[in-house]
Amino acid sequence: MRLQHKIPLAGAIALASVSAHAETITVATVNNNDMIIMQGLTDEFEKAYPDITLDWVVLEENVLRQRMTTDIATQGGQYDVMTIGTYEVPIWAERGWLTPLDDLPESYAKDDLLKPIRDALSYKDTLYALPFYGESSMLYYRKDLFEQAGITMPEQPTWQQVEKWAGQLNDPANGVYGICLRGKPGWGENMAFLSTLVNTYGGRWFDENWQPTIDSPAWNAAISFYVELMNQYGPPGATSNGFNENLALFAGGKCGMWVDATSAAGKLYDAEQSQVADTVGFAPAPIAETPKGANWLWAWSLAVPSSSDAKQAAKTFITWATSEEYVNLVGQTEGWTNVPPGTRQSTYENPEYQQAAPFADFVLNAIQTADPNDPSAKPVPYTGVQNVGIPEFQAIGTQVGQMIAAALAEQRSVDQALSAAQRAAERTMRQAGYYQ
Repeated sequence: MRLQHKIPLAGAIALASVSAHAETITVATVNNNDMIIMQGLTDEFEKAYPDITLDWVVLEENVLRQRMTTDIATQGGQYDVMTIGTYEVPIWAERGWLTPLDDLPESYAKDDLLKPIRDALSYKDTLYALPFYGESSMLYYRKDLFEQAGITMPEQPTWQQVEKWAGQLNDPANGVYGICLRGKPGWGENMAFLSTLVNTYGGRWFDENWQPTIDSPAWNAAISFYVELMNQYGPPGATSNGFNENLALFAGGKCGMWVDATSAAGKLYDAEQSQVADTVGFAPAPIAETPKGANWLWAWSLAVPSSSDAKQAAKTFITWATSEEYVNLVGQTEGWTNVPPGTRQSTYENPEYQQAAPFADFVLNAIQTADPNDPSAKPVPYTGVQNVGIPEFQAIGTQVGQMIAAALAEQRSVDQALSAAQRAAERTMRQAGYYQ
């Protein structure tokens, strides 16, 4: 989707001398609410930098990832700014696909960026992307429904408790489902959540010798639990629901509980966007056998591909869009619950944000305690909580996500899905040369 900027004729004439020298940069981003707000502030950027014009390409998450990967791998040069995550940055930086950001102006206040996020977007101590928003994961719940059911949320919920509560809250006749979870297949959709579920059941993606462990008892226990939980107490058609769809369901009062990104908190607490703004509660992501790896670490970030022919203009834009100045602009124009969370310490020290966002300190702690270097109860040869920091994971994660979605849709058993996923992962890793 491209945003067409309609300028009145008189205005166009007045701007003619400026636009004659304007440089257009193409920004590719995901259709999440925070990015839609960024797109809506195009005029503010172009007013501040009249020599740069923005051309937007806004895509659904899975489609964005496919387009970005294809373009950068072929050095296609279609985009000057790419929205990518903590998974891609170090891998693409190592391959020379991204422009190093080692010349940021002092006014950008690089040290104000939260250290876990800054580290995740660096390769060999150099930043290769700037964080637009960062997140961990958490449990959202309806306080009014919990009170009606006589349930008290503990300091640290378990998945066994969540299952019991889901049964108590489930009321499909009145349009309320016990729990909503991601079911849409994709390494960054259902597998982001399911990786944390497997972690807390004591599982891992690979053993110390890079052998996949997807057919292990821990994976089977976690995925069997998930399929049963969702088929008993989840909304119909859950295999179509990713982050955005579940956000809409919870905000519309359709879910008793939801475990997903901390970045949703601002929208759920905004009465203009959420029908449950005055009754939403939050708690840590549930745990099962171990707390390790129960909550993830992620940042949607803006990077400049090395194939761009407008690098300086692109850097100017991503510096603006990830600055404290931008956070303040969103707070003043869109409300403080809508500012991009999880990137800057100054956001969490801002009294106006603290007042508007009762979840602020909780989210900050979740981000700072998520550890991509120690995600599992057993040793692993990789970094990453909800993903694995190797190039092959994008294909493996998507394949496994499709097979588990098939199990959720009851098209195959969990045993069949995990067995097929194990074989596919083994084949990919062998072809990639991890073992014979």
